[in-house]
Amino acid sequence: MKTLFDTVSYDCSKLVTKTYSTSFSLATKMLCQSIRNDIYNIYGFVRFADEIVDSFHDYDKETLFNNFSNDLELALKNRISLNPILNSFQYTYHKYNIDKHLVDAFMASMRMDLHKTKYLTEEEFKAYIYGSADVVGLMCLKVFVKGDEEKYNELKDMAMALGSAFQKVNFLRDLKTDFNDLNRSYFPKIDLNNLDENSKKDIINDIEADFEMGLSGIKKLPIEAKFGVFMAYRYYRQLLKKLKRTPALQIKNKRIRVSNPKKIELLMRSYVKYQLNLM
Repeated sequence: MKTLFDTVSYDCSKLVTKTYSTSFSLATKMLCQSIRNDIYNIYGFVRFADEIVDSFHDYDKETLFNNFSNDLELALKNRISLNPILNSFQYTYHKYNIDKHLVDAFMASMRMDLHKTKYLTEEEFKAYIYGSADVVGLMCLKVFVKGDEEKYNELKDMAMALGSAFQKVNFLRDLKTDFNDLNRSYFPKIDLNNLDENSKKDIINDIEADFEMGLSGIKKLPIEAKFGVFMAYRYYRQLLKKLKRTPALQIKNKRIRVSNPKKIELLMRSYVKYQLNLM
């Protein structure tokens, strides 16, 4: 029975989420059960694409990515794939009528990571952010509003801002790995060889503006999604606070993290704020 295979596929996407990201997994658990699996399905898909370009250094990444891309197209067309991650994603894609443009833009940005290492202009940077982060936020928004186009269009810009904020925090947190190990430089007009406090401040101010806009959208989300997304927002804000307090030189040489006990504390504090409507 295909239903059994589908269940195995959803379980695989959930396992990928729990294994690769404790913070995202924790936030996803705070979503209503009716939409939780669909967010796992989206995360599993984007995680696997990202892993190909970021991690499989001993293999032919381009061939792997091309194969994954071809399998994705077949999964979306045929509504089934023997790759359980793609099988679960295609289910969510069709269930919520996710725009194919969002998927294509995401894959285009991931493909850029195969060869492109520097983003020299603001336009290049924004295009990469749109494909690697904003569209992922929009895919999730489709699930959060359960396909309601009017609500989706109302919250679209705010969801993109939140996706941008999350991605830019990731870039700042992963500066050491991206720059030293992968030779990537995402932030335009900033010399990472000489990253100073003023440059770091400019980056953080940009992220905080995105967060402010993103929070206004969280407040308008349906009840099924609001607390889970607020939890993710709180986690990334805490990470940004740590980055803000960390000297620029140290950010270049050490990956900044939020400890698991701190994540649990954030969960409890976020729940209190949420219940008291102090978002």
